Amino acid sequence: MAMIQRRDFLKQAACTSALMLSGGLPLHAAGSRCKIDVLLNEPIGAISPDIFGHFAEHIGGVIYDGIWVGEESAIPNYAGVRKALVDCMRRLRPSVVRWPGGCFADSYNWRDGVGPRHQRPSRANFWINTGFLQGAPDGPAKYEPNHFGTDEFITFCRLIDAEPYLAANVRGLSARDFHEWVEYCNAPAGATTLARQREAHGCRDPFRVRFWGVGNESWGCGGDFTPQEYATEFRRFTSWVPHFDVAPSFIAAGPNSWDESWTRGFFEALTRRGKGYLNRVYGWGLHYYCGTAGKGALDFGPDDWYELLRKGAAMDRLIRNHWTAMGEFDADHRVKLAIDEWGTWHPAGTEVHRTHLFGQTSTLRDALVAALTLDIFNRHADKVVMANIAQLVNNLQSLFLAHEDQFITTPNYHVFEMYAAHQKGQSVRTEFSAPDIHQGDGTLSGLAGSASLHGKRLVLTVVNPSITETRETEILIPGATVREASVRTLSHHDIRAHNSFENPNVLIPLDGRARITGSDLIYAFPPASAVRLTLDLV
Repeated sequence: MAMIQRRDFLKQAACTSALMLSGGLPLHAAGSRCKIDVLLNEPIGAISPDIFGHFAEHIGGVIYDGIWVGEESAIPNYAGVRKALVDCMRRLRPSVVRWPGGCFADSYNWRDGVGPRHQRPSRANFWINTGFLQGAPDGPAKYEPNHFGTDEFITFCRLIDAEPYLAANVRGLSARDFHEWVEYCNAPAGATTLARQREAHGCRDPFRVRFWGVGNESWGCGGDFTPQEYATEFRRFTSWVPHFDVAPSFIAAGPNSWDESWTRGFFEALTRRGKGYLNRVYGWGLHYYCGTAGKGALDFGPDDWYELLRKGAAMDRLIRNHWTAMGEFDADHRVKLAIDEWGTWHPAGTEVHRTHLFGQTSTLRDALVAALTLDIFNRHADKVVMANIAQLVNNLQSLFLAHEDQFITTPNYHVFEMYAAHQKGQSVRTEFSAPDIHQGDGTLSGLAGSASLHGKRLVLTVVNPSITETRETEILIPGATVREASVRTLSHHDIRAHNSFENPNVLIPLDGRARITGSDLIYAFPPASAVRLTLDLV
């Protein structure tokens, strides 16, 4: 057998990986060999494109200075939306974007954000009292101008060909307000007063919004409810909602990370009057931030690297735990998981502008957390129907950083670009065998990933979290032969590598050469890497 070789990859000078299949060369020492078994005949479920969703809240620099620059701006834009961001998003094949929050959603009145912009009210932003913003200059991060409202958000979604996911205000508004927002968005042209109002604002045709979040973090900033109280509110808000020609898919405000008592409490209270209420819940909105490790986004060492990746990988156990709790009341699992907030969360200090609350600079470490997480979602394609990384731009584990006319993609963007190839594929069971990495009291798998089948094409993504070890790996695909193969790799010799306005291409994926000479497949996964193998099968 032969294995993939690479020359100077860690220096990113060139990508010369060669994928080889052969039948006659001797094996290397068996004790050092890792293994991946791709079991094509053991399907898990179809991978929903909505797993690769996004989140845009009115917080810091996400909307203003991020997505929205205004139609009169000298910054290139489409109808006021930053052109560079739209162009990049189109390459991702984005599925769904959640808006307007987040905690902001439960302080938001949708009527403030419709009509002529110069007539829209200015409001104190939900986040105005944070210590970070108290020392920042005044502006839209503190005082919401409502220039970016429902119509502008729908325009943004249409520009990037994504489904809108709107989060309703349960803490501060009524069920009637929510139903009227649905009517404003979805009523046929000219059919109602709100539909005519929408047309007067320049939007004749209905928006056909399918996804509706019923509140956000209702255990906290969304109202400080008990799960039983929230179940009552959920029933009330979802009763007799006008459907028009698109049936709404309601996403309930689920637990904070490991709080299984919230999950059990909600489902027990919801089903007390009958199991039929389960049919109103499309998704259970789990939130999980794996936080940080070390002193900050750019100030961390090897132990911190492994600690954060281990925290990110805990998403697997989190999904299993809540799925089991849900199953106690929903034996048929009619309700799936919608993990509509997830990501890393580092201390302040690396944001690109003083008003960008929770802004951070993402490194290779954050990219591998993203890759590990997307692989987990793929492996649970039977359980997870939606996920939304937090957030799109200038906030937490964002895909982009922007300020005024400056704009870059982060390493997280490149992971989403690589992993987009999984969309709509059939997730198949894949077993990884590699030496575990032991860090403190925790353990991290030496290799992790996922595989999806698209007809005769197999997409295999793999993360090697080891900073020092190349993982020479035998890849077995029983019942299939590889005809062609391509490789795309994101890696760097510096674990703190990141992109900046001054150096935007420090960390970008590189394509490898693939050469097939036989039947046995060996790949050497570089240290600290996320790799996508695209294999055409016969």
